[in-house]
Amino acid sequence: MNVSVTRDVFPLAQVFTISRGSRTEAQVLTVHLSDGPTRGWGECVPYARYGETLDSVQAQIEALPETFDRAALQTLLPPGAGRNAVDCALWDLEAKRAGKRVWDLAGLPAPGPEITAYTLSLDTPDAMQAQAAKNAHRPLLKIKLGTPDDMPRLEAVRAGAPKAKIIVDANEGWSAEVYADLAPHLVRLGVALVEQPLPAGEDEALLGMDRPVPVCADESCHDRDSLPNLKGKYDVVNIKLDKTGGLTEALALREAALAAGFGIMVGCMVGSSLAMAPAVLVAQGAGVVDLDGPLLLAGDRNPPLDYDGAGVHPPVAELWG
Repeated sequence: MNVSVTRDVFPLAQVFTISRGSRTEAQVLTVHLSDGPTRGWGECVPYARYGETLDSVQAQIEALPETFDRAALQTLLPPGAGRNAVDCALWDLEAKRAGKRVWDLAGLPAPGPEITAYTLSLDTPDAMQAQAAKNAHRPLLKIKLGTPDDMPRLEAVRAGAPKAKIIVDANEGWSAEVYADLAPHLVRLGVALVEQPLPAGEDEALLGMDRPVPVCADESCHDRDSLPNLKGKYDVVNIKLDKTGGLTEALALREAALAAGFGIMVGCMVGSSLAMAPAVLVAQGAGVVDLDGPLLLAGDRNPPLDYDGAGVHPPVAELWG
């Protein structure tokens, strides 16, 4: 099997800012697999927060042996971006070989559209209120917070979009004391979910803490091995394929998390429709879906995923799977 990796850059429609910094483009790795007549592909977004770079992840992928399958891949590469792109490319290749859709191969029901969050970039309160007002028609807005001055921003977004459901992502930016102070205001403003309020290595403070708004593990949850350490701290886990290392582990994590009593959120890095396509399968029936990466881009893959009032639709075969 031939494995090749390309680097692709997708300019963003506008500057995107979180508590860790700003970006103007999405830099992704695209993996192409070929067994001769059949080709499959997948995409990943290396993430510095997890010690990944474009160079390091590309090197991981290019060091794979000539012969492997999805089962072997789970031990050849660790959970992370590199395994994600290869795993998803293998699913795509298998589907094309079989002339079937991926969900049929995986024994899943045919997927449908899912309402997705739309993320508002971190900015001044006035600018965030304007963003919220522009997107007030969307049923679910996600706010990037995680600074000492979050309350004015949250108040501004609620004022701009009084009817929208709101979730917030602190990106590990709060302390236990800040979260405890903010919690009553989150309830007052109708926030439905809080993502990763505390740093992943410092979240023991969540044990026994009153959580009037459900708390979701993002940086604290990567794959099934993460689950035992989350009990009593989190109510929901955020499944991202770039963390799990692909669709194979993401589906297994969803099943295990549900069995352990966690709610499910399915999220993404900022990437193209190729990266979101397999995540749409994991997102079926999830409590919260956050697959808005392509909506933040100035340009996308062709053909792209379809986004409309019903949400994000499953991919057509020409895109993936």
